[in-house]
Amino acid sequence: GEHLAAYRTQDGQAYVVDAYCPHLGANLAAGGRVVGNCIECPFHGWQFRGEDGKCASIPYAEKVPDFARVRTWPSCEVNEMLLVWYHCEGVGPTWAVPEQREIVAKEWVFRGQTEHLIDAHIQEIPENAADTAHLAFLHGPAILGGSDLRYTRSKLWDFMKHIWKAEWWPEPEPNKHCSRLLVQHSATIFGKHVSLMDLTVSARQVGPGLVFLIFEHAFLGHGIILQTVTPLEPLLQNVVHKIYYQKNMPAIIPKFILRAECIQFERDITIWNNKQYLPKPLLVREDSSIQKHRRWYAQFYSEKSVRLPAQKEGLDW
Repeated sequence: GEHLAAYRTQDGQAYVVDAYCPHLGANLAAGGRVVGNCIECPFHGWQFRGEDGKCASIPYAEKVPDFARVRTWPSCEVNEMLLVWYHCEGVGPTWAVPEQREIVAKEWVFRGQTEHLIDAHIQEIPENAADTAHLAFLHGPAILGGSDLRYTRSKLWDFMKHIWKAEWWPEPEPNKHCSRLLVQHSATIFGKHVSLMDLTVSARQVGPGLVFLIFEHAFLGHGIILQTVTPLEPLLQNVVHKIYYQKNMPAIIPKFILRAECIQFERDITIWNNKQYLPKPLLVREDSSIQKHRRWYAQFYSEKSVRLPAQKEGLDW
């Protein structure tokens, strides 16, 4: 629900500020321009500094009032992404996003991305990592069956099965804002194990909306999918997957991995778009990591987090 303006100054630094000029409310992101290290309002030419939001110049005024400033948002550029810190009570960043060495060193290069809009609460998406039981049922049928759940269990593709072994756990201090998921993937064709399909995926969730998925394959090399979840509205999430892969590998390999991941992810989306959040789910012993995940994720809410009127207990916004 916030409107922001992101811009890069002439010395190369990126900043994020409130989109609306405090003077008369013009949108700095619609027609504004960068002048030196400031962003200039398209309406009256007021110029604001990115580092502190202070107004540096008003073309028709003798003096710039001290209180003339636009709100700035803490941001950083990591792994070729501009990330913004949001806290409903205005608390500054309490942790930093790690750099992926291979991306920074250009050993792994960008090979494509997917983007999806999801009608669900933000917590539903990461909770999937702790729900290891759904892997066999929802993601076991062959990717050849596609993502339409009416046909994924079709007898036509029954000769192939995906087998998943997964384990989820929260990280200890000082990284309690992180959690891990280790997934071993293998596949069978007509009941026979196909070693070419063996894949290890190590996923690290950093904070509420960023996941590093590192792929390791015996012949096809190494790479990473960066997953970002950006809440646009209380029940609307924008999820982007960007893949970076060893530059000495043909681009077709990471593109295939991203496509396969996309098919599996779209199966989850069908569930998320139509499910209901149950604050007190009926769980069995084998589901214990779901409750662990909910306790871990609760750290990202605070007293002033907006509650959805429909969800009196549980899902804070």
